[in-house]
Amino acid sequence: MYVDGEWVEAVSGATKEILNPATGEILAVVTHGDEQDAKKAIDAAHTRFYQLEWHKSYARERAQYLLKIAEKLESQKDEIAYIETLNNGKTLRETLGDVEDAINQLQYYAGIATKPLGETYAVPDEIQAMTVKEPVGVVGIIVPWNYPLVMANQKIAAAFAAGCTIIVKPAQSTPLSLIKLFEIIEEVGVPKGVVNLVMGSGSAVGNELVTNPKVDKISFTGGTDTGTHLMKKAADSIKNISLELGGKSPNVVFADADFETAVDYAAYAIFANQGQVCSAGSRLILDEAIYERFVEALVAKTKQIKIGPGWKEGIHMGPLVSEEHLNTVLEYVEIGKQEGATILCGGKRLTEGEYAKGYFMEPTIFTNTKPSMRIVQEEIFGPVLVIQTFKDEQEAIELANGTEFGLAAAVFTQDGAKAQRVIRQIRAGITWINTYHPTFNEAPWGGYKKSGIGRDLGTYGFEEYLEVKQININLDVKPSNFFE
Repeated sequence: MYVDGEWVEAVSGATKEILNPATGEILAVVTHGDEQDAKKAIDAAHTRFYQLEWHKSYARERAQYLLKIAEKLESQKDEIAYIETLNNGKTLRETLGDVEDAINQLQYYAGIATKPLGETYAVPDEIQAMTVKEPVGVVGIIVPWNYPLVMANQKIAAAFAAGCTIIVKPAQSTPLSLIKLFEIIEEVGVPKGVVNLVMGSGSAVGNELVTNPKVDKISFTGGTDTGTHLMKKAADSIKNISLELGGKSPNVVFADADFETAVDYAAYAIFANQGQVCSAGSRLILDEAIYERFVEALVAKTKQIKIGPGWKEGIHMGPLVSEEHLNTVLEYVEIGKQEGATILCGGKRLTEGEYAKGYFMEPTIFTNTKPSMRIVQEEIFGPVLVIQTFKDEQEAIELANGTEFGLAAAVFTQDGAKAQRVIRQIRAGITWINTYHPTFNEAPWGGYKKSGIGRDLGTYGFEEYLEVKQININLDVKPSNFFE
């Protein structure tokens, strides 16, 4: 772990084996921390921010550090992408994209760091009213395993640009690309205690970050149940918190959509990264007028998906991240069958040949579903698509809004007015028209309802790490005479 500018092992001496999900083999052994290690990192970050006055650091200085990190990340991007593929399982094409996103995030927030902050207000009584924005303080960052580097990096870059100090807890199973990032952070000379890396469980390290009063903010990306638990824990210290949580996102396809485009994105929306995406288009809400033709084409495309180790040429879909997670997804397949849904394709673990030791699964499509089914309502977080059908626009909107989640949504139609009507009535924070999944570091990311609070990325993501202070200046200095 990287704590207060030093590479250290856990106080307890505990370690954890990291597995390659494509082979089941041990990829690395890392140190495994607990509350003691988290407290050390928190103390280091707190001291650096308050006593050593990192909050007074110059924006230009912070921007230069971010640019240096970006430059070194660029020079090592092939190696780090390969490590991410070995550790997480996704294809090299996807992990290279993730590293390039991370580079862009660092450059973007380097630019944001030096831009004007604050406003002035026209008020009465010879007062000049103004606001300034100040770093929120010590930030605890807790990230999931599906985008190990890029989701941590987008939070680190924004918090760092804002002038905060940081403790990062990666997912237990996927710390390797973040270790490489922290090697770069050390190489560029970021002062001790500003950015810290603590590996360990959520119940130990994560809990300490959320409950320790020296942590001013928590930024969490992960499952809704865990986010709910963290929010309750953070309430005791009224901790500033942002949560990017789960989804069961609708992909609404009308009969007048460009057919080939809609079929292509219906598959991409759910099967990219093995469906292990919070914003995955896991519910295809399909106009019944094109159901037969569309499903036939979608199943045919799905059966062409090439599955295998993510580092191999031409692979579209790698393994799921772990055997435990694979079993959870397979349990949902069984639940869907028991609920009476029909499997159009997939549904099984792949066990032959090169798949024998990895956590590979066939891409799976369910139809004949009902809104009340668990496979329709609950986030499966795997390569499992459920199809719902509608007769008219209003029914499509009702189905789209028919879960507790509100992270993402898409509408496919060549009627521009209808696209706007529908997308504006769907309760979701990230939406697309005639596309699915494009994400931009310049634009905000986050959801409605049980998909979270707050936003990552863009200027909105930067604001998450700032406090707003009102300052009032008397321009006519004389007694108020209030008591006369």
